[in-house]
Amino acid sequence: MTKYPKMTMGDLYDTNVVYTSRPSYVSNPWLETNEHQSNFLTGRELLISNLPVIVHEASVTHRLETLFQLIGRTIPKNVYTFKNQETYENLLKRLAYEENRHIYFQYVHGEDIVTGDKYAMDKDIFTKLNNKSKIPEWTNGKYLPRRQVVPIEAFNEVIEEWDLPVVIKPGDELPTAGGYGVMICYTSEDLEAAKKRIARAKHQTDTLIIEECIDAVENYCVQYALHPDHGIVYIGSAKQLTNAYGFYNGNINAIDVPDKVIEAGRELMQIGVDHGFIGIAGFDLLVDAKGDVYAIDLNYRQNGSTSMLLLAPLLKGKYHKFYSYFADGDNERFFKTIVEYVEKGVLYPLSYYDGDWYQDEQVNSRFAGIWHADHEEDIALLEHEFEVKAGLLKD
Repeated sequence: MTKYPKMTMGDLYDTNVVYTSRPSYVSNPWLETNEHQSNFLTGRELLISNLPVIVHEASVTHRLETLFQLIGRTIPKNVYTFKNQETYENLLKRLAYEENRHIYFQYVHGEDIVTGDKYAMDKDIFTKLNNKSKIPEWTNGKYLPRRQVVPIEAFNEVIEEWDLPVVIKPGDELPTAGGYGVMICYTSEDLEAAKKRIARAKHQTDTLIIEECIDAVENYCVQYALHPDHGIVYIGSAKQLTNAYGFYNGNINAIDVPDKVIEAGRELMQIGVDHGFIGIAGFDLLVDAKGDVYAIDLNYRQNGSTSMLLLAPLLKGKYHKFYSYFADGDNERFFKTIVEYVEKGVLYPLSYYDGDWYQDEQVNSRFAGIWHADHEEDIALLEHEFEVKAGLLKD
């Protein structure tokens, strides 16, 4: 019997909606704006989209076609492609103003590109829901670690009143991703480094959040969708893999999620929906040794592990891991190794950013996929073997 995703994005939105997951080209001090990484992100949801998607040309080359053929899939026909900032922004304007489409943005763009009335959901609501300083509003004051929102110019004075370790975040609507916008300070050296980074961002950020550092035993991203027929649907949870400083290292599917975590997430989703949110959202919830739940980030948008959760019926084994890899100077070796593991049936491809699309510069290819196996230890062994064969790691 053919297996299908749990649902697709096309099930959730009107037929005139076009999706873009690319961050704006405009500089943001709290989001790593590497152009190739931002272009790479545009292909991540192709297999769960089922609606028109804006994708960089390097993310839909013959190499992605080869990978999809190996799993019995094809590149969707309803993609709009771009090459650079000019073609990307012109495409958005054409879709919005000439074709009268609405855009579902993963990240807010400037009004000079597309005005708020062309957003698939209310831009003002979307912006507020993703503003980290407003988390108490969207949690009804629950699930919160001790926190303080301070004007950026007062930060150096106020931080002296806090004991380490602390977590520092931008307190506005500027997006962050992969932990890049989060500063965890364990030592005075960490804090001094954070102060220097904050000083560089002072012209683009008004407020900062100082937060208690929770000693977590579990770190979940619980995800929900607002379905037009079924209401709020729980689509699954992933455990977030991060280093000690909060930088993202992928996700594994969460097998046994406490009911209190799922219900906390559902409550947060309901609050967002009550204020006008549509689509898919994921909430970063920590659980400490006492079993208390803390909401440290509310992502009223797609998450990196969303595809892994929606594609679960197509994956083998009990354990799944979403991760991204970058070639290390040898794109051909990188691609051939990916093909080998996809053919083995242990690696499910999501996206491939083809560095060889660029004719005049050396660009490392990038790949996102899902490992799937019967045991968590199997995935660890496969990953190590893959990284050695791809030239990413010395044995």
